Amino acid sequence: MTGSDFNIVLPEVLLAVYAMAALLFGVYTTKDKTTGLLTWVTAAVFVALAAMIGLGGEGSNIAFGGLFTDDAFARFGKVTVLLSAAAVLVMSADYMQRRGLARFEYPILIALSVVGMMMMVSAGDLMALYVGLELQSLALYVLASFRRDSAKSTEAGLKYFVLGSVSSGLLLYGASLTYGFAGTTLFSGILSTLGDGAPLGVLFGLVFILSGLAFKVSAAPFHMWTPDVYEGSPTPVTAFFATAPKVAAMALFARVAHDAFGAIGADWQQVVGAIALLSMFVGAIAAIGQKDIKRLMAYSSIAHMGYALLGLASGTAAGVQSMLIYMVIYVTMNIATFAFIMSLERDGKPVSDLAALNMLSKREPMKAYAVLILMFSLAGVPPFIGFFAKYAVLMAAVQAGLTWLAVAGVVASVIGAFYYLRVVYFMFFGTEIAGVESRMGATQWLIFTASVAIVAVGAAFYLFGIEAPAAMAAEALVK
Repeated sequence: MTGSDFNIVLPEVLLAVYAMAALLFGVYTTKDKTTGLLTWVTAAVFVALAAMIGLGGEGSNIAFGGLFTDDAFARFGKVTVLLSAAAVLVMSADYMQRRGLARFEYPILIALSVVGMMMMVSAGDLMALYVGLELQSLALYVLASFRRDSAKSTEAGLKYFVLGSVSSGLLLYGASLTYGFAGTTLFSGILSTLGDGAPLGVLFGLVFILSGLAFKVSAAPFHMWTPDVYEGSPTPVTAFFATAPKVAAMALFARVAHDAFGAIGADWQQVVGAIALLSMFVGAIAAIGQKDIKRLMAYSSIAHMGYALLGLASGTAAGVQSMLIYMVIYVTMNIATFAFIMSLERDGKPVSDLAALNMLSKREPMKAYAVLILMFSLAGVPPFIGFFAKYAVLMAAVQAGLTWLAVAGVVASVIGAFYYLRVVYFMFFGTEIAGVESRMGATQWLIFTASVAIVAVGAAFYLFGIEAPAAMAAEALVK
């Protein structure tokens, strides 16, 4: 490893060293009594690294002979992952403490999974891709079953592990096929071998790789794990699943599609378009009958990943830009929504039943109106920021000649609006029953308020300037 290689991977090295040092600190001190300190320190490390990456990086840099890529696209993804992970971590501190889940392993597992996500975003080789993906996944399997005395949490972790292993097998088989026909695992090498067309074996490899990645973003028809894992995991863990890992997996999806298989864009566009179409409709229709708000948000995430893939399916720089903007907005909306879900309790126990929201507007009018804004934004209702996220991906699809897919997206959005409005109906017009309390700590309230404010007025402030960095990121990827 040369000095220049080390400088390029310095953020990942620093976070990995911090995670190992924190693990030793937790083991050799009073363990769970240090959880609060480790949580805040870990969040501070995330923010510091995001500032280091966002302000310090420039140009496109290659490390380890092409295994690791540091460009504007990777930096955009890493900053989004780090900031969303920091937000989820600090807003969950009070919840974990009150529920008896404040164990020192929690922030360390999140830190290790974030190292994997950063590796995924910068992967320039199929082996590097797999290493990052598995580091993220192994930490997430443990987080899903973090509530050891809960059968649902244990079931969530086991289901996620088993189905995750299947998806890893699909991805590895696709990687082996690709290597066999291309003769290299480097993305740049695969791209150069596809100049004269793709052998049938490479096309099969591409389908298997994209299928494995679709599982990681919980896109249909590889979404079967999502509702059960979202419902069974502790709510802060569900909030984490719905934000940072989705960004990393979607960025990896785009990286593989353009950096490795960009020469056969017409082939993978069909696969990505089909996955996007299925995800939008499965998420929209299956969510209608849900009675648990965490399961509803699981199907919501499936639909939203469909819209993000809609931008990617266009195969253009504008499509990648719209996908990145969509993911940032999606993460912001989900952070606020899960901050609210975490606050719900009855008799000191967490509640996630939709019926518990009945007439919340009478007891907590400000929070009810804030959630109304979030639901309208998730549904894509103007003038909230969620509308502009959907508009961006739909326009990218139309400009790329995928008008039929954009029309399908609009239809799915109309169907999906029903279950978001159902949440609003419960809060303002439901049958009044034994009330649920909404209890937020100071940090949780601050993050909730800030996120709702961004969702409500983000469009008026031109998305707070994320369009220009997203455009630079897209140009770095789509050459």
